[in-house]
Amino acid sequence: MSGVLILEDGTCFPGKVFGYRGNSQGEVVFNTGMVGYQEVITDPSYAGQIVVMTYPLIGNYGVNKGDNEAIKPHVRGFIVRENCSYHNNWQAEDSFENFLAAHSIVGLEGVDTRALTRHLRSRGTMRGIITTSAGLNKQDFSSNGENLVEKVTTKEIRHLPGTGPKLVVMDFGIKESIIKSLISKEFDIYLVPAWTGAKEILGFKPQGVFLSNGPGDPKDVPKSIVTIKELIGKIPVCGICLGHQLIALALGADTYKLKFGHRGVNHPVKDLLTNRVYITSQNHGYAIKEESLPQDVYVTHRNLNDHTIEGIRHKYLPVSSVQYHPEAAPGPEDSAYLFNHFYDLLVG
Repeated sequence: MSGVLILEDGTCFPGKVFGYRGNSQGEVVFNTGMVGYQEVITDPSYAGQIVVMTYPLIGNYGVNKGDNEAIKPHVRGFIVRENCSYHNNWQAEDSFENFLAAHSIVGLEGVDTRALTRHLRSRGTMRGIITTSAGLNKQDFSSNGENLVEKVTTKEIRHLPGTGPKLVVMDFGIKESIIKSLISKEFDIYLVPAWTGAKEILGFKPQGVFLSNGPGDPKDVPKSIVTIKELIGKIPVCGICLGHQLIALALGADTYKLKFGHRGVNHPVKDLLTNRVYITSQNHGYAIKEESLPQDVYVTHRNLNDHTIEGIRHKYLPVSSVQYHPEAAPGPEDSAYLFNHFYDLLVG
């Protein structure tokens, strides 16, 4: 079935619909990873987005339940150059196309993804519609206006027992691999919804609070920013990805939207404290304004591609964060040591 991606600037990219047959719209972004398409699809941080994969062949190793990063995917659509119709991997339980169809995700193949990626890089990410109807146009776009965190956060408190420090994890769209990383360190985890207040969090008598990754603009969750403000100074706080941006806002800094974001598994980040460079996995569209940082907060990590802030730390309080995903699923495991550092902070 023929289909087309219509961007909000009127540009069209034709292709062939696969997976779920229908129409879908969302913010169109690109990911530069060569592997990990299943983790990308199931990462809650992609909620509300149509993802373009720059690697040309997708689906060749199928899908399996063990690689899911959430109970269900939240992407609105998936665009590839070529969908591999025959998968070959000993772990595969189903085909990539069947997976998309089962979760009502519209796929579009046969697209010139190189041209599309260059367009998004030069014009910036924008909303788009994947459609099989020739009658749709850019006037049919709905406004953004979505609280994406509400769609992906846990709806109830989950206790994941461990023998280590008691840790409250604020879930803004946490990936399963991050939970697994924390469990591997034997944290005694209480996973709470994003809207949980400071009083309730402190009522658990935790030794630390962890702020997870998640989708969208950090300014769309103002209640969580207030909660983090109330926690800082009372308990150690660590954040990653969206949690990193929320810590910055709670400390009085500002954030802004990047032109086309960082999405992939090969982003070089320099640790300014050790001068070591790590290859990191990233998925975000916002960054911290460096000139807005208060005097008692300093930069610990920097992106070597565009020099944006990748990590901050408070000079006097036990508060720190990084922009990337330390557990790196998919991606390199260069930064997994950060979970050890946080553990040592809580027990030391």
